[in-house]
Amino acid sequence: MSLKKKLLVLNTTIMLGLGSVFASPMVKAESVLDIQSERAGIQSDISDAEKVIQELQKEQSKMDTQINEIVKAMKENDIKIEKTKKEVTETEKDIDALKKEITVLEERIAKREEILKERALSFQESGGDVNYLEVVLGSTSFRDLVDRVGAVAAIVEADQEILTQQEADKAELEEKQESVEKKLLSLKDMQVDLEGMKAQIKEQKAASVKMKEKLEKKQLETEALKKDLENEDADLEAKIATIRENIKKEEERKAAEKAELNRAAEEAQKSSTSNVESSSSSTKGETSSSSGSSKNSPTTKSNDDSKASVAPSSANVGSAITAGYKYIGNSTYVFGGGRTASDIANGRFDCSAFVAWAYKQAGVNLPPSTGALTGVGRQVSKSQMQPGDLVFFNTYKTDGHVGIYVGGGKFIGSQSSTGVAVANMSSGYWAGVFNGRVVRVK
Repeated sequence: MSLKKKLLVLNTTIMLGLGSVFASPMVKAESVLDIQSERAGIQSDISDAEKVIQELQKEQSKMDTQINEIVKAMKENDIKIEKTKKEVTETEKDIDALKKEITVLEERIAKREEILKERALSFQESGGDVNYLEVVLGSTSFRDLVDRVGAVAAIVEADQEILTQQEADKAELEEKQESVEKKLLSLKDMQVDLEGMKAQIKEQKAASVKMKEKLEKKQLETEALKKDLENEDADLEAKIATIRENIKKEEERKAAEKAELNRAAEEAQKSSTSNVESSSSSTKGETSSSSGSSKNSPTTKSNDDSKASVAPSSANVGSAITAGYKYIGNSTYVFGGGRTASDIANGRFDCSAFVAWAYKQAGVNLPPSTGALTGVGRQVSKSQMQPGDLVFFNTYKTDGHVGIYVGGGKFIGSQSSTGVAVANMSSGYWAGVFNGRVVRVK
């Protein structure tokens, strides 16, 4: 059975238990045991939840460590990115400077080449044997040019300084171009690294957010679980306290009822003792005044003895009142019940059978039907009611219900709504249906 179903059944049991004013302490005690058992299960669940919380706290600690590492890595990456950006900026500046220097070198080389061309033309016009223009223009490289020029002594002497400068500028140009290419390659590599670091940081941030969300979700779920279990446990504890309080009140009520029944029994005992003494005095007087005739009238004496024998003793009336105490809150009204040993053992009575059974415990045999009980003794006015008298009510029919008066405007009987219980006949429902018939069993 699921926890919710168990609680539903448990709540139903509790409501039924508390719904009856005359519910027995035993039933309530069983309900307390049921709730305590249920509570033990809840507390076990709380213990399990606490273990889960401990595991989550460990996981949370690990997640916090991971998050701290990620944050640290992010900071380091940010520093590296800033450094890379600065290096890129500086490299770009170097490249711009190199480009300017290359432009200057190219301009200087171009000017020297113009000078050399002009001198070659001049040498050819002056009748030189070697076509200097062919030497200059036919060379495949600058070094080839130098080699060719070396073959012409006159040209070397005239232009040696120019050629040296040209060679130096060419070498510097090649060196700067190579440097520019390396820096450009380095810049591209740094740009690739930069993009990779940005992507890595983005992934790390996403992972960090997911871990935090997971942690927060688990925390909320665990806290909610523990809170629900604690609330359930508190509810069960409160229900136990309520039931125990009701048990205490029920015991106090039953003690009061028992005291009231004992008082009614004592009152009935005094009343019966007084009636018996009065009857005995009357009988003695009659015997003395008619002693002569009594010798001649044995039948009359026999009838008087018979009448005296049906009257219960003072102890009998009290016993009839208190006999049903054990069934208060521990019986069920059953129409036609109380006429078998099984019904009596299980507290299954209707109203007339209970009255008959109660008086039987006092040694008086009465019929188990309301109609017959109206004629078992003599009727008295309701103003003369005393404990032990039978009182009748018009419920579903005239004289449809009967009980035993216990004094104080109350009677004990088996009611359809409560089973055996003490009920108030001076107000409420029973006052409205009390028909005034009072029978004294004599």
